[in-house]
Amino acid sequence: MKDVRNYDLLRHNTFGIAAKCSRFVEFSTVEELQDVLRRLTDDDMPLLLLGGGSNLLLTGDYHGTVLHSAIMGHEAVEKGDDVMLKCGSGETWDDIVALCVARGWHGTENLSFIPGEVGASAVQNIGAYGAEVKDIITSVEAVEIATQRPVSFTNEQCGYAYRQSKFKGEWRDKYVITYVTYRLSKTFRPRLDYGNIRSCLAEQQIASPTPQQLRDTIIRIRREKLPDPAVEGNAGSFFMNPIVGKDKFDEIAGHYPEVPHYTVDAGHEKIPAGWMIDKCGWKGRSLGAAGVHDKQALVLVNRGGATGEDIVKLCHKIQKDVYDRFGIAIHPEVNIR
Repeated sequence: MKDVRNYDLLRHNTFGIAAKCSRFVEFSTVEELQDVLRRLTDDDMPLLLLGGGSNLLLTGDYHGTVLHSAIMGHEAVEKGDDVMLKCGSGETWDDIVALCVARGWHGTENLSFIPGEVGASAVQNIGAYGAEVKDIITSVEAVEIATQRPVSFTNEQCGYAYRQSKFKGEWRDKYVITYVTYRLSKTFRPRLDYGNIRSCLAEQQIASPTPQQLRDTIIRIRREKLPDPAVEGNAGSFFMNPIVGKDKFDEIAGHYPEVPHYTVDAGHEKIPAGWMIDKCGWKGRSLGAAGVHDKQALVLVNRGGATGEDIVKLCHKIQKDVYDRFGIAIHPEVNIR
């Protein structure tokens, strides 16, 4: 177990924000976590549950305790065509995707190359290219902070929705996730009709991709669109794509016939926030050391030396411009602390 005071969080947030926490604790077993929680005092509060730091924006030093899971390992149980894969919350998410593809366990391919850890996948309900992790999560194990008792939640109990879960809402800072179990399939059912997956496959003259080819294509698309945090600090998609009613969508389509959209159900459409931000002229622009990526307007970047407050100011400016132009509120996907 790692327990350090006045700890530098620079390498624990992909935005590259210089910040420290009063105390940093990294645990590798459930028992270690329970012992840490049992010994916490008022001086250790508040708590921040940290994964890979890929969905976090620090606005200053954190005057409390940061908890980080280093619970590793995975265990697979085959049940007919299904594979139940239990993973430690400290595992790197994309390592699990690579493992699944290599073993012939299908369902994660479109979620390739998403940064972060297994625990965060269950908190954020990560998603990309027509897939969401909620569709394969069967259960989430955690430790209740107040009582230190282990608990287990079903998929339904977690209240999953687009980029949402109870862990981000009413359960925020109440539980520390320790394990997540996913249901995968031995049958490959590729999802190719979202974004530019098919066109990218066509460029490679691939009509029916293998799981590895689909994973490689998703990685290629993401690398072309998203900046490398090691070069330009960022947390990936900063804003959630808004879901609007049919009437609102028709209003926007009347002014912008080219508006991209994805049908959610008979009464709702999802509009890419990046498209609206681009229409407002923000792609590639900067506000001081905080900027908008020149290839993907959904991504805010640290041009070098930006503070968390600089990023927040840019966020607010973009939100105002989008609302003024489209009458739609866009909200951060990133955890701002």
